[in-house]
Amino acid sequence: MSTRFYLNLFAVVLTLAVIMLGAYTRLSDAGLGCPDWPGCYGHLDVPTSQAAKNTADAAFGQAVETGKAWREMIHRYFAGTLGLVILLLALLAIRRTGNPHQQRVLPWVAVGVVAFQALLGMWTVTLLLKPLIVTAHLLGGMTILALLGWCLFRQGPLMWRWPVSGLTSLRLLAGIGLVVLVCQIFLGAWTSTNYAALACPDFPTCQAQWWPQTDFETAFTLWHGLGINYEYGILSSVPRQTIHWVHRLGACVVALTMLILAIRLFMASRTDGRWAGLGGALLAAVALQITLGISTVVFHLPLYVAVGHNGGAAVLLLTLVAINHAAWSARHG
Repeated sequence: MSTRFYLNLFAVVLTLAVIMLGAYTRLSDAGLGCPDWPGCYGHLDVPTSQAAKNTADAAFGQAVETGKAWREMIHRYFAGTLGLVILLLALLAIRRTGNPHQQRVLPWVAVGVVAFQALLGMWTVTLLLKPLIVTAHLLGGMTILALLGWCLFRQGPLMWRWPVSGLTSLRLLAGIGLVVLVCQIFLGAWTSTNYAALACPDFPTCQAQWWPQTDFETAFTLWHGLGINYEYGILSSVPRQTIHWVHRLGACVVALTMLILAIRLFMASRTDGRWAGLGGALLAAVALQITLGISTVVFHLPLYVAVGHNGGAAVLLLTLVAINHAAWSARHG
């Protein structure tokens, strides 16, 4: 394997870490731990001395909470490092090699997404955790992961030209699976950013009902105006449980879609046994994600389980990217 491959692999792992650090920052209520951007109270680190804290308090009108501030800054440090790694990958993509599968465009697309991510990160703070911005920030991280994953699989010789019968149906199912998952990731992010994770504290019912009271209009109003502090949420109980319930329904749709896709992959293994490996990986990722999602509710939002649920979504996305790459690189068997 080339140096570019291992750098790409490092970028994928680092992106997973950044996504989970972002989830940890958000779920531990540290999203406004630093009231400014890109520094923290006017510094590139967190003010620790009492004199520095007093100066920061006076300048920003907000008391320094050292733990929250460090969580926010560590997330920024990791994100900044990821941006530099992706830029290096893009610069390396300019060099011509003998690899016919070398990606030249996607690394630069990733650079563009990273730049927009930086803006979203700034707006997350300056717009006081507006759900639409925070949700877009999470989706941007997932987009970067998908782009880097595709570039990685493109370089991997094990993912190329597998024979399969019924190639069109496999590609269609793989594409549908990816779209359904992206919609569910949006719903999960919308649940989290509106503080609706415990709006339905029981399982499998919601507020002891199979179909709880709902308010879809308020629940999915994307823009509530400026100048509102969204920390801990602004929605009442009914819109929040609506968001949560729709996310659960979406999980059912995802589970069914992934099961159908996995069956199709196992059928494809009749032509080449490697397809069964992807089918097994898909079922394992779905089972893990469902388990984490249910545990989040049953155990009342334990922090590390909730963070793991975000990481599980990222792993499931990467699995779907691998399946789509294999399907679109396959040949008729």
